[in-house]
Amino acid sequence: MAVKVGGVEFYVGPKGVGAPDDLEAVIVDFIDGAKKRLEIAVQELESRPIAEAIIRARARKCLVKIVLEQDYLKSTKLQSDPWEASGKHEPNREIHNAILRSRIDVKTDYNTSIFHQKFIVRDRASLLTGSTNFTPTGTHSNLNHVVVIHDEKVAKIYAREFAEIQQGHFGKRNEGHDAAPLDRVVSNVPIRILFAPDHNPEMEIMKQMLKAKKRIDFAIFTFSKSSGIDDTMLRLLDMDMPISGAFDGAQGAQSWAAIKPLKKKGAKLSAVWKGKGVGKLHHKLMVLDEQVVIGGSFNYTGPANRLNDENIFILGDLETTSAAQRKAQKKIAGFALKEIKRIVANHGSPL
Repeated sequence: MAVKVGGVEFYVGPKGVGAPDDLEAVIVDFIDGAKKRLEIAVQELESRPIAEAIIRARARKCLVKIVLEQDYLKSTKLQSDPWEASGKHEPNREIHNAILRSRIDVKTDYNTSIFHQKFIVRDRASLLTGSTNFTPTGTHSNLNHVVVIHDEKVAKIYAREFAEIQQGHFGKRNEGHDAAPLDRVVSNVPIRILFAPDHNPEMEIMKQMLKAKKRIDFAIFTFSKSSGIDDTMLRLLDMDMPISGAFDGAQGAQSWAAIKPLKKKGAKLSAVWKGKGVGKLHHKLMVLDEQVVIGGSFNYTGPANRLNDENIFILGDLETTSAAQRKAQKKIAGFALKEIKRIVANHGSPL
């Protein structure tokens, strides 16, 4: 089951392939808890149960606003009969129609790159985010995480981001964003929030890694040699920093992937291949010194840093002097690290 530290909850799934949590149920329960409003920014909405929960919230007279990536609503090719419901992404279009018929404010993005967000602000009091797309594969076969934070200030940070997204201020159109990463402590857990591209999450991840003294563990979907994160890892490996990780096999096999250079330098790596109920390793997850967790929607690539609309969260602070904060953040990091080790043991193929 999830780890919960006061107002901070961390979930990993899917349950059907051995992880502790049913991520679709977590998302549905979060939406069903709305009393006044929901602000939803997500790349893809294909899960019928999640869509039904959104429509239930509207039926309760909640104010509901949604922004989606339009690529999952358009047909990939011109249909011979555009009046016939068919083709790729038809479930997305059916859900979109039901959302519109429920008088819900739904917009598609203006970003020519990828609108890659995955977050919900509930009642301006709670936040749900992570690596999970709101799809059957995202919640039932792909390896993913979700974090829930019950804190008004954190919720309002994301609500402000949502308002800017609705106005088209994201991706290359990044006017109006916050000038610096935003920090908050919730239930003794230090939290830092960053949005791409304005906060340059890549640089923040590199800075956090350079603070590590003992070890770095990760589970990542897409990890490019152009990210800069790999360069930091290579330098740390030269300094004998233990680095272990799991990556999606199909992504890691690409010519641009950072896997071979890291392996050559001594990183302990495992590939996760599709099969036996497992889809993709879709996490964007790192644990530093068994104390700090970095997660969210951000893949370790150049486009994610420069072009896409993304968010990351950092749970914990390696420089904290508070015993209470170290205890709280270590509990969450231990849970995330346990899942990374489970993925390696149960689904990984060591290089």
